Amino acid sequence: MSTSSWFSLSFYLAAPFWALMILAPTWKVTRRIAGSPLIVLPALAVNLVLLVPLFADFWPVVSRPSLTGLQHLVASPEALTALWAQIIAWDLFLGRWIYLDSRERGVHPLLMAPIMVLTILLSPLGFPLYLAIRLAYRQNPGVAGATARPVGRTMA
Repeated sequence: MSTSSWFSLSFYLAAPFWALMILAPTWKVTRRIAGSPLIVLPALAVNLVLLVPLFADFWPVVSRPSLTGLQHLVASPEALTALWAQIIAWDLFLGRWIYLDSRERGVHPLLMAPIMVLTILLSPLGFPLYLAIRLAYRQNPGVAGATARPVGRTMA
């Protein structure tokens, strides 16, 4: 398989999980699937397929990080694709946590959808935005997935 195909595959393996969390967040099947941290394994498998043959090139960069070393490493399409697959897996892991936490807190799915999309595209922006929004919601001490109340509101 070509490096370009591995690059695309890493995203396509994660996309169905994102689609479930964004388009069907209240479906109990989505909750069951997203409840498992194993959803990141397909993207990590792509990472490992590419990383293992390049391990000797990666190890110096991760054990003694330098900008020059990283620049040299990512000049290789295979190494850059391995890093991309790792980013895809990390973003999915983070998105999974955001999804589960927002469901537990009762944050409305229509509010969460754009945050989840932002997390796919730019997790360093999506994650702190979600953290700011979650401050307005209490965690429900009851059953996971139950609706929580926004802070400051009382039930009549």
